[in-house]
Amino acid sequence: MRSGSFKDMTTNDMHVIEAIGLGEPKNMTSVAKTLMVTTGTLTISVNSLVKKGFVERVRSEEDRRVVLISLTNKGRKAFRDHQKFHEEMVSSIVCALSDQEQEILQKALGNLSDFFRARVLDSESKSEGPHSKKN
Repeated sequence: MRSGSFKDMTTNDMHVIEAIGLGEPKNMTSVAKTLMVTTGTLTISVNSLVKKGFVERVRSEEDRRVVLISLTNKGRKAFRDHQKFHEEMVSSIVCALSDQEQEILQKALGNLSDFFRARVLDSESKSEGPHSKKN
């Protein structure tokens, strides 16, 4: 990932790029929530990514106070290259496993995913506090 036009890319940069994704522009709050960081922390990262040419900011047409972020062409290329890297990495590991080993790996990764999902949901419910409104 740190070659050619991506030599200035950090691991944190890639996490932010992944959270922004290839879809519609997102607001800073939703990306910060995905990454489980404050909007202030995200702002620092986004400032760097804007300077490096991976991300662009635009004002929402519906509410000019809202800043939306999206990937530039360079950011979309970084996203796709990183996605390809992950696919190749997983494929190279899985192809060396027997069917039984693949099933065991899939089960273990599912358990790990469930564990982290439960942690995220638990931390979200604790951060809501006693005065928050739940629908």
